[in-house]
Amino acid sequence: MTQDAAETLAALLQQVGETHHVVFADTDGNDDDWATFYSDWLLTHSNLPKLLGRRPVRSHLTRDLVELDEQYAQQAPSDPWPAWYARRLIAKYG
Repeated sequence: MTQDAAETLAALLQQVGETHHVVFADTDGNDDDWATFYSDWLLTHSNLPKLLGRRPVRSHLTRDLVELDEQYAQQAPSDPWPAWYARRLIAKYG
């Protein structure tokens, strides 16, 4: 996978985050099951499967997003979360 793929995936993650926030505007974007929304949207409304060259199992992608969220919170990297998640998702699925 290339840097372009990571940037494209980061943009998709940013887009799903914004979409989620709009859908859950009544709760200011708060949703305990956010990762399910993200994985469903990424698999059905984006070119994620094409970008990765395969279609991840939704439940696995959901789990991975939750794990990435926990790691990101623990490590507090300086990278924006979409870019940080994208690199790790590509390493796993790409």
